[in-house]
Amino acid sequence: MASSEVTREEARRRALEELSDPVYGKHEPSLLDRIQAWISDFLASLVQAGEGVFDGRWLLGALLIVLGALIISLLFWLRPSRDRRVGIPVHQEERLSAEAHRAAAERHEAAGEFAEAVTEYLRAISVDLEERAILTPRAGRTATELATEASRSLPEQAEALLEGAELFNDVAYGDRVATERSAQTLRELNLRLRSARPRIPEEETR
Repeated sequence: MASSEVTREEARRRALEELSDPVYGKHEPSLLDRIQAWISDFLASLVQAGEGVFDGRWLLGALLIVLGALIISLLFWLRPSRDRRVGIPVHQEERLSAEAHRAAAERHEAAGEFAEAVTEYLRAISVDLEERAILTPRAGRTATELATEASRSLPEQAEALLEGAELFNDVAYGDRVATERSAQTLRELNLRLRSARPRIPEEETR
């Protein structure tokens, strides 16, 4: 009586025949799927090689643990850290007047270039606050530092300033795709800050 067990080669051959059907052409595996399949085949070959030497299940478990640790480490390493995000300067190119940055932001927004619009609106805010002596001019000031320092004189705008800084940081590091709403948020913040008046410390009024 012939054995009904299907060999590994036979199973692969049948799978290839099945996948050669035109129906599957519309759903070709993604790069991630191919990588996962390669890893599975690699682990299976190692387990098969280890059979007869020691229990293949232990080998598979150990390999999965190592692989999982490597993947987690890689994802953690590639993920932008909060320290890096906080450290990006608002001005990395030529410093213009507040009006010039604002005009550039409006042009970018009208053209649908929302990331550039977000960047230029925050630069306009930065220069405007310095021109009005709300902030002391300083090279290398980050968006987060700008929001923190400006909030001391403009406490009513503290939440909006921090939101604007977060949008700038997210867009600058690619954590978030800039949208029309993002540009609108910075444009409205720019408009509010232009008419905002700094709070005078109590000790100066005595």
